[in-house]
Amino acid sequence: MTHWFHRNPLKATAPVSFNFYGVATTPAATKVCNDLRLSRTRLLELFTDSSCNPEMMKNATDLYFSLLQGFILSLDDSSQECKLRYIQNFKWTDTLQGQVPSITEDEAKDVHRSLKIAAGIFKHLKESHIPKLITPVEKGRDLEARLIDSYIIQCQAEAQEVTIARAIELKHNPGLIAALAYETANFYQKADQTLSTLDPTYAGKWRKYLNLKTCFYMAYAYCYHGQTLLASDKCGEAIRSLQESEKFFAKAEALCKEYGETKGPGTTAKPSGHLFFRKLGSLIKNTLEKCQRENGFIYFQKVPAEAPQLELKANYGLVEPVPFEFPALNAHWTPETLAAFDLTKRPKDDTAKPKPDEEVKPLKEPDIKPQKDTGCQIS
Repeated sequence: MTHWFHRNPLKATAPVSFNFYGVATTPAATKVCNDLRLSRTRLLELFTDSSCNPEMMKNATDLYFSLLQGFILSLDDSSQECKLRYIQNFKWTDTLQGQVPSITEDEAKDVHRSLKIAAGIFKHLKESHIPKLITPVEKGRDLEARLIDSYIIQCQAEAQEVTIARAIELKHNPGLIAALAYETANFYQKADQTLSTLDPTYAGKWRKYLNLKTCFYMAYAYCYHGQTLLASDKCGEAIRSLQESEKFFAKAEALCKEYGETKGPGTTAKPSGHLFFRKLGSLIKNTLEKCQRENGFIYFQKVPAEAPQLELKANYGLVEPVPFEFPALNAHWTPETLAAFDLTKRPKDDTAKPKPDEEVKPLKEPDIKPQKDTGCQIS
């Protein structure tokens, strides 16, 4: 799905060594610092490791955050801040400003589940942790509400795309597929509207992607709605629905070209060259021709001037974010370990803090080249 989903660049971060020699006054405190450094390094390595699977990522994330939380949370569950809250600064890049073709059913489930978990993580951060940040969130930056909301919605929409692909492959009821496609188009449209007040220099490319996906799934919705109408002997309305599907597909094709030509951060997806995209064009054409033939031989119904209003609601397959919680505090964090950090002493090695003018190098993402285009068939 590398060439199907748009991705903003991975968020890069400056190195942090957690070298608090002099402040960490016991072997237990020093061990926490060493484990933090190693677990953070390992987690960052996994972001660019194409062999990493969801379980590896979860285990590495849980270990790192179970250790990191000792610098944030009070050990006695009180509302008082941990005394180590301000000991370490972190520096990050900003993602806006600064394809796997044939997959197994288990892999499709991993993609579907991972996107729902990602939505839950974004939601949890927005509701529980971003409001507590020491540095206020800047407008138009990664942690601002508009961007976080767009990430949440996009994760839900992309997870539903997996559901739609599965429903099409298993030849589910056209009414269900039309409803899922309509709900997915609405997700993409909502994500785009959320970004509408951002500077187009940074969000323009992302918005083009959201626009083309909105049109693409509206085309799908009208196409399968047309099949539903034909099955109900409403051939005239079916023809009008398929004509509307043609219009949205043509818009999606034009937006694919505009998206590819728009400068901006992130990878460039290539949906128009994907078999899943091209199949829809053929499906619309063949279904419309069938409806027109049937109307000329059997139904003789007038084709309405206005497209049918889509008031579709999917009862199955809708995606909600999976609730997320950080892992429990690491067992290494005890009152004795915390007490062993003496903040009255200056760290002997202060090189862990990045210099104010230090550049954070961007993460080099693996270039995953699909070997064969099968239209994202789930086997």
